[in-house]
Amino acid sequence: MASKSPPQPPTPKLPTPQREDDGTVVLERRPQKVKPLQMYQVVVLNDDYTPMEFVVMVIQEFFNKDRATATQIMLKIHLDGKGVCGVFTKDMAATKVDQVLGAAKQAGHPLQCVSEPVGS
Repeated sequence: MASKSPPQPPTPKLPTPQREDDGTVVLERRPQKVKPLQMYQVVVLNDDYTPMEFVVMVIQEFFNKDRATATQIMLKIHLDGKGVCGVFTKDMAATKVDQVLGAAKQAGHPLQCVSEPVGS
């Protein structure tokens, strides 16, 4: 029974070394194209039971907003059904969601919070 060896991955092209007059070798640095991280917005959803003051407190505590800004976000949540509290990397957004849901559960409120990719 003949077996095939797996294909070899392509060898990365290394920059061509250049020799200076003093005999040192200098490698040319090529800029790397790095894809920007996907960002996620943390959205708090409106409900008819969670007190507005609790929502303001959560926004202040977990999203580092001052009272006036937290109140504006809370009113947007109340009037539009949802409001963005911040934009973070995926892991940080998930942590913020967990913090909000944990605080709501501990206080006995049904407040809901989700993260969603920015631009969706």
